Amino acid sequence: MRDEDSRYEAVRSRDGRFDGEFFFAVGTTGIYCRPSCPAVTPKRRNVRFFATAAAAQGAGFRACRRCRPDAVPGSAEWNVRANVVGRAMRLIADGVVDREGVAGLAARLGYSARQVQRQLTGELGAGPVALARAQRAHTARVLLQTTGLPITEIAFAAGFTSVRQFNDTVRAVYAVTPTALRAAAPGGGRAAARRTATPTAGIPVRLAHRGPYQPRPVFDLLEREAVPGVEDVTGPPGTRTYRRTLRLPYGIGVTAVDERPGTTRTGSAARPGGWLDARVHLTDPRDLTTAVQRLRRLFDLDADPYAVDERLGADARLASLVAARPGLRSPGTADPEELAVRALVGREQAARLVQRYGKTLDAPCGGLTHLFPEPAVLAEAEPVGTLGALTAALADGTVRLDPGADRDDAADGLRAVPGLDARTVAEIRTRALGDPDVAPPGPDLPDSWRPWRSYALNHLRAAGELEYR
Repeated sequence: MRDEDSRYEAVRSRDGRFDGEFFFAVGTTGIYCRPSCPAVTPKRRNVRFFATAAAAQGAGFRACRRCRPDAVPGSAEWNVRANVVGRAMRLIADGVVDREGVAGLAARLGYSARQVQRQLTGELGAGPVALARAQRAHTARVLLQTTGLPITEIAFAAGFTSVRQFNDTVRAVYAVTPTALRAAAPGGGRAAARRTATPTAGIPVRLAHRGPYQPRPVFDLLEREAVPGVEDVTGPPGTRTYRRTLRLPYGIGVTAVDERPGTTRTGSAARPGGWLDARVHLTDPRDLTTAVQRLRRLFDLDADPYAVDERLGADARLASLVAARPGLRSPGTADPEELAVRALVGREQAARLVQRYGKTLDAPCGGLTHLFPEPAVLAEAEPVGTLGALTAALADGTVRLDPGADRDDAADGLRAVPGLDARTVAEIRTRALGDPDVAPPGPDLPDSWRPWRSYALNHLRAAGELEYR
């Protein structure tokens, strides 16, 4: 899909498999869309293609109100790629530019700000500031259309530094004022927004995914691993709800995600996909973007199931498993450092650590009563043994597991932790770092399954051919 003729064919057939992988804009209307937009297909000579929504916005195009291109799943490429552009995109999605600026992003990547700007602009047509601006615009739209927060509060919650900047961006991206954008929400207006979300109900969010999605294996795993006080899973299979607490940059979050997926109904198979319904309760609404991105990584919602299934489905051993569970995901984590500790100590010991050292919520939410203890707290409280060595390495930055971490460097740092075995390192690399191609010691994983061996393992586990750790 890198040549423009192939991209135009995807647009002409309204092929939703490529939503989020690229965007197209129409010069005669000044609008940019997702490939599956149901509007009349424009003439080829009027179409331009962009790698990101930010690049389309930077070229002066506004988002289509019909297909809402800002709401598509993120490109799977940024999850797979381990180079500086992929790492930068993961950090920008986590809100690093809004919190730390371009200098902070560059420092995390180990490059100069000029080098990061050059690489992102050269490959994506937009630099870090433009990419962050596009993300802020999407967050602003969600808050405008799903909450009753005053517009001034939304401006700063979405990451803008001034109301004027917020107003100018919304007008540029959506060609309407913030007030008009709020009124365009289903039901319309401020009263409808207040009925949709209240401080006690949280902010409703649709976590979009492309292609088929198998929620049951993901929720089975989350239920099996749930640490009391931090997580719970309620309801019967098929209609379960997963809830957990989150430590976020500006405050605390409590999130809930429903197992039953929503589906897109367009009367055509050209736009497959759907979403998981979620609610996000925040002590500070500035954390919305970060909370949503961490849920997306946990549920592996930006994956490209078509690429995964095509490769693994061609293998004689896996073909029937892929056919039985198309779109099977490789779950990640909402908190990489927490995952590393839990991978080492197991569920029961993790529950003990939560009760002894976890921060108690000011307002418990049912069975959710604590945040998982930070590495620095654990390193001081239990400094001996492998747990002490691991948490000390996480606390002092010797081992980095954030979205922009270099996976090979992180794995080398983990292997240097005394007592941390290769299987635990592989689990951390798969789930905390989101590596789609990890081969832990033990099972035979042929090179023909690359670059999706993490997904192949999940197929074998879901079929009962391998045990979960």
